[in-house]
Amino acid sequence: MRFCELKEKDVINICDCKRLGNVADLEFDPKTGCIQALIVYESGKFWGLFGKDCEIIIPWCDIRQIGPDIILVELPHKK
Repeated sequence: MRFCELKEKDVINICDCKRLGNVADLEFDPKTGCIQALIVYESGKFWGLFGKDCEIIIPWCDIRQIGPDIILVELPHKK
């Protein structure tokens, strides 16, 4: 799977069934080259104009499944 394919997927928290946003970036371990986390920008904007973006860092261990359209994550501490 390529990064451009990950960016198109919605990220859903299975604890509250809320959409967190889309993948914006990845965090790698420079020594091993392994992915450590997904970075999602949660938009609080109205039509992308008002408000500010919040960055959500989702550790790789919290990813439950990557499907054809969505990524399911388990973040019980996320409001």
